[in-house]
Amino acid sequence: MTAAMFRLYDVSLDSSLSGRNSHLKREQAIAIDDLLEYNTFVPVGHEGGPYRLSLALADSRLALHITAENGAHVVRHSLSLTSFRRLFKDYFLICESYANALTQPNTQRLEAIDTGRRAIHDDASGLLRARLAPKIAVDKNTARRLFTLIYALFAERHPAAVPEVLQHGLSKLCTGAGVGIAIGIEASRAGQR
Repeated sequence: MTAAMFRLYDVSLDSSLSGRNSHLKREQAIAIDDLLEYNTFVPVGHEGGPYRLSLALADSRLALHITAENGAHVVRHSLSLTSFRRLFKDYFLICESYANALTQPNTQRLEAIDTGRRAIHDDASGLLRARLAPKIAVDKNTARRLFTLIYALFAERHPAAVPEVLQHGLSKLCTGAGVGIAIGIEASRAGQR
């Protein structure tokens, strides 16, 4: 089997959330594109894909349904999100800090916030990999991208748990690869000259 066979070719999200917030929907689309661009996804005991992943939230659980390219069922897995609560809260706070830092750009502060965001992403990806391991093996980058997508799903389901600024289009600054923070740092540097 080649590595290309153990990857996701499609990701879909809970259709009951469709259209609630156009900004979050756009962020989810970006997260899906990032995930599909490069990923390693290996359902334990399966001979190869590529795979389609469907994600849905039910209460405090994430439902994952994986099918093969031909539509055949591969695995269905339900993952409690209880252990992710602190990480969601920390992610919320780091994004809120970033939004507040934009009002008075400071290069060192923006860099520190970006470092914190990356640390939270690393913690979340490690936890996600460990929690998925009995059913699905993923690499670190795939786990990071999946966490971004899960957070975006969570944000849409629980808008009160997401900073208002993120509900209006800045979430890509915190859920993406840090490009927005890098732009903010550059703007801050330009303003300090």
